[in-house]
Amino acid sequence: MAMEGYRGFLGLLVSALLVGFLSVIFTLIWVLHYREGLGWDAREPEFNWHPVLVVTGFVFIQGIAIIVYRLPWTWKCSKLLMKGIHAGLNAVAAVLAIISLVAVFDFHNGKNIPNMYSLHSWVGLIAVILYMLQLLLGVSVFLLPLAPLSLRALLMPIHVYSGLLIFGTVIATALMGVTEKLIFSVKNPAYNTLPPEGVFTNTLGLLILVFGALIFWIVTRPQWKRPKEPNSILLQPNGGAPEGVDGPTAVHFGNMDKSDSELNSEAAARKRNIALDETGQRSTM
Repeated sequence: MAMEGYRGFLGLLVSALLVGFLSVIFTLIWVLHYREGLGWDAREPEFNWHPVLVVTGFVFIQGIAIIVYRLPWTWKCSKLLMKGIHAGLNAVAAVLAIISLVAVFDFHNGKNIPNMYSLHSWVGLIAVILYMLQLLLGVSVFLLPLAPLSLRALLMPIHVYSGLLIFGTVIATALMGVTEKLIFSVKNPAYNTLPPEGVFTNTLGLLILVFGALIFWIVTRPQWKRPKEPNSILLQPNGGAPEGVDGPTAVHFGNMDKSDSELNSEAAARKRNIALDETGQRSTM
């Protein structure tokens, strides 16, 4: 099935991938060139894993997971396969987000810095908790064949809305974190004098913002939505098939109903003929 506005979609997709990839590269350059690199020793290099993993997993990979259903090259793949890819990407993002939290808490504890005092930390932790709940709900309800169809239909709008809400919250949290880090760390020259590190990291923030905007635009265009599979259409009770029966099976049920009605009509006609013959015999006698 051809996608409406395919060229526009392709241009936005390439732009989103490019901007997202640049966001990751800029984050690495920031911590490797302007900060003290990467390490795991409860010092500054360990903290630097926090922005790297957040931007890589919680921003970039989560963004790709959100739009994976929109890729027209995957429309021929089964919905179950795409659900698995969607869940797998979100699981990778969740693991990276958890490691990033471990890094920042370990750094704070090693430096005797208080935890969870800033708005950035509050919103960030809420985003991680909601993301884990979203992942567990998605796997248990939509990936595993355990939940009834009525429950899936009820929760799907909530799942879509909460996913976009969490992604937007992550973008806002990342921007708050970048600003907070610059204010605390860039002292000589001061951040308000626009030093090279400040300008470079502000550009990183703009890249993160543009990436989020592109993802939101792609995922909210109805013409780029994955078309429904023909065999996933549910027949209503008046359609002669039980709810949840696939298309070919539904046709089979329809044929069975039709055959049954024809058989019933033939049986009724035979009974009428027999009754007429008996009436004719009585009149002859």
